[in-house]
Amino acid sequence: MKHFLIVHHSPSDNTQRMAQAAQAAALDMSSDQSLTVHTLPALQCQPEDVLQADAILLLTPENLGYMAGGMKDFFDRVYYPCLEEKQGLPVSAIIRAGSDGTGTRRALETITTGLKWRWVQAPITCRGDWRDDFLNQVDELAGAMACALDQGII
Repeated sequence: MKHFLIVHHSPSDNTQRMAQAAQAAALDMSSDQSLTVHTLPALQCQPEDVLQADAILLLTPENLGYMAGGMKDFFDRVYYPCLEEKQGLPVSAIIRAGSDGTGTRRALETITTGLKWRWVQAPITCRGDWRDDFLNQVDELAGAMACALDQGII
């Protein structure tokens, strides 16, 4: 059994929709129920959840040019307990940004590089005013990661 973990900070209705879309896409990709999908708010996710994960998808809005505080809190709590144990963990991210997203992307890449996690796809940034096609981007990324994990590609 493989474990796909989706960690999100979703303070708005739209980011909640994105987290739900990621979970649904991941669940759709499990070929024979050999993949479990856990979707947890960043403020509730514990080191034990990351230690059980075989791949992780991060979803955060950008606030003031940086990842949301809830996501930063997640990393503060899991960094040292997971540092030695989860090197090579497949990771990707979804950033919901009003206009830019580069500060959040840089921060996520820096922290995950320190953890020695392995980026399996570049983060996607959903910029600007809300568009429903953001959900298609989320669906594609989460589904591709879940499928690749399920098939043993990542």
